Amino acid sequence: MTGEKRDFNAAAATWDEDPGRVKMAHDVARAIRETVKLSPDMDVLDFGCGTGLLTLALQPQVRTITGADSSQGMLDILDAKIKKQGLATVRTRLIDLDHGDRLDGQYDLVVSSMTFHHLKDVQLLLDQVARVLKPGGRLAVADLDCDEGRFHDSNEGVFHFGFDRCIMMNHFRAAGFGSVRNRTAAIRVKQFPSGETRAFTVFLMTGQKQP
Repeated sequence: MTGEKRDFNAAAATWDEDPGRVKMAHDVARAIRETVKLSPDMDVLDFGCGTGLLTLALQPQVRTITGADSSQGMLDILDAKIKKQGLATVRTRLIDLDHGDRLDGQYDLVVSSMTFHHLKDVQLLLDQVARVLKPGGRLAVADLDCDEGRFHDSNEGVFHFGFDRCIMMNHFRAAGFGSVRNRTAAIRVKQFPSGETRAFTVFLMTGQKQP
């Protein structure tokens, strides 16, 4: 775990060209829909939205969805998609926790996919999420199971080599979430330059803010 920040702005232009990444986003979206009851009166925050693969997959089922990310390059790609599709219910926010930014607004649901392993302080974010969720609001986080640091080609900007689900459940509870549950949301198969193929599992963990 390097602690150095990856340049996601540079990666943004070709981010959606990886079919495995696109499939994983749709698998996570399906797992969220199967686990959390989405409705047309919900306001949603997608933290670490990237180019909006998950954001746009959930958009048709909710009232509004805000894509938040620390990379302006990623948000520029999402903004172009929003404009092209004429989506009035989707907005973007540049939020960088490393520079002291804080979450704001009030949401019925906060989702995040493949972002938590890039965060130094997971508990800090969970505490902020709890503050912006309405009473009874839900949190859904998708991320890697423990991966021994092998998922990424480079571990630049990676602070956690996946997560132990029991430890993540404890983080949820420490932030005040109840009804914490987890399931496998996706399986990402990657082939390495050596020719080795390995499957990585992605969990979905959900919790509810106490009324």
